[in-house]
Order: sequence, then C-alpha cells, then structure tokens
Amino acid sequence: MPIKIDNGLPVKKILEDENVFVMDSDRALNQDIRPLNILIVNLMPLKEDTELALLRSLANTPLQVNISFVRMGSHESKNTPTEHLERFYVYFDEVRKHRYDGLIITGAPVETLAFEEVDYWKELTEIMEWSKTNVTSTLHICWGAQAGLYYHYGVQKHLLKEKLSGIYEHHTFHKKTPLVRGFDDTFFVPHSRYTGFDKADIETLDDLEIVAESEVAGPYLIIDKRMKNIFVTGHPEYDQLTLDKEYKRDLEKGIEPKIPENYYPEDDPEKVPPKTWRCHANTLYYNWLNYYVYQNTPYEW
Repeated sequence: MPIKIDNGLPVKKILEDENVFVMDSDRALNQDIRPLNILIVNLMPLKEDTELALLRSLANTPLQVNISFVRMGSHESKNTPTEHLERFYVYFDEVRKHRYDGLIITGAPVETLAFEEVDYWKELTEIMEWSKTNVTSTLHICWGAQAGLYYHYGVQKHLLKEKLSGIYEHHTFHKKTPLVRGFDDTFFVPHSRYTGFDKADIETLDDLEIVAESEVAGPYLIIDKRMKNIFVTGHPEYDQLTLDKEYKRDLEKGIEPKIPENYYPEDDPEKVPPKTWRCHANTLYYNWLNYYVYQNTPYEW
C-alpha cells in the first residue's frame, strides 16, 4: 500500500524518483476501498499444490482479496479429487456474466502440443477474449504466458533443445515500472519448461515491453502498455521442493532428466535446496495486486 504524505513535503520528489509509491492527501481522500475479486484459472494437474503456492504469495498484502477458482468444462481433471473440484471450483459458464478485478491463468503441462491441439484451447480462448472487457488486469504464468502471447499477439513458441529447469538469475530493465518496484538489481526465479519464444518476436511488437529477463532463461516479465496483460514466463510461486518433486517424478518415469540448475547444494539431489526466490515472488504478486489491479479497477463495475 502507498504512504500518504503532504504534497509539499520536500522528500516526496526523492521518493518518487526512487520508484516509491506515495499518495498525496487529495488522492487519498477520494479513494474508495473494497475487497478485490480475483479469478484463478487453474490448469495445473495437481490443483491443490498450485492453490497453496499461489495463495501464499497473494496473501502477502494488506488488501482483502476474494479468490474464486475456475476449472475447464472441456477437460477432465484426473489428478485432483472430484469432491474437491465440485466444492471449490466453478465452470466458466457460471461466472462469464460477472466482472473481476484480476485474473490469473496458470501454467499447464501441455507445452509440447500445438495450442490448437490442447483439448480445452477453445474454452481458454473464450476466457481470454472475455477478459478484455470483464477483467481489469490478467496475470499469465509459464504456459499461460505462452498461450496469452500467442492468442493476443500471435507470438509463436518453439521447442527448446532440452528442458529448462532450475533457478536462474534475472535483472530488470525499467526500474520505474510499477511491476518491479522493490526488486533488487538481480533476483532469482524458478523455471520449468520445454518451450520458449524468441526475444526478437516480442521486441517487434510496439504494444509489449520486456521489463525483466535472464541471460539463460530469456525474457521473464512482459507487459502490455495498457497494463491489461502481464506475462510471467517462469514460476515465481513455486514452493521450495516443487522442482525436487518434478525431478524425482521424471526419474521414476525413466525420462533421465538433468539435475535442475543452481538448485541443489553441490548438485546433490539428496540435499535440501535453499529457498532463494520467495521474497521476489511475494513482491511480484504484491505489485500486481496493488498497482495493476487495486489502483486501476473501478470501485463499481
């Protein structure tokens, strides 16, 4: 949340130059406050794990946030108990007439398929189209980011030579962009994917801006200039042992995966990996909720 100070306070200009969000008395008096309504399209197979990971980060804000979960009517989930889905999830048709302050579209383990080959692709495109008029800001994560970039801007993904898996160092380009307020000069993010896209394809689109990237993992945070869509190519919400579970799961399947990079101490899978990205993750979700949702959404739709 911003700090409220007198508009004439000399340090106000210094704080603004440092990208610290301050609010003068006039704006503070005219602010209406209510809970934010956030819709999460959870496409991950282990939905309860994803719920926990996302809610941990979304909870790190003084804002009151109401969460609703959506599942695909065109896809049968086989890894989450039916009772859980029936109790805590709704179908898109049940909420399409509503409006939401924020929308999150998660990743999904369907990267090697063409978008049109995904069984729920048509339904997902309906949601992304609906979001143009019914959502203030949408956060796309990992495959969800690839899907959003493809649907909204025609950006094509491509298969990587090998799976990108590990914790990678990133840096920001534009420190005054609200999305990266409070970020250190360098920060770490988990990635786990088989596909990516070319940076040049993003740079040719005037409506998009890359605000953070990794020399190894490529563009990480991409934002449209209307602040309507934000694309996050990694998994900042991952828990400490998520990559460990994925690695050992692939071993059991006989896939012979590479050890996740920069993850285990001394690359030893028997050692507990340190948590080096949680502060950045919390800051990212806080910034999205505050600057792109709360500060922009209408009090009454």
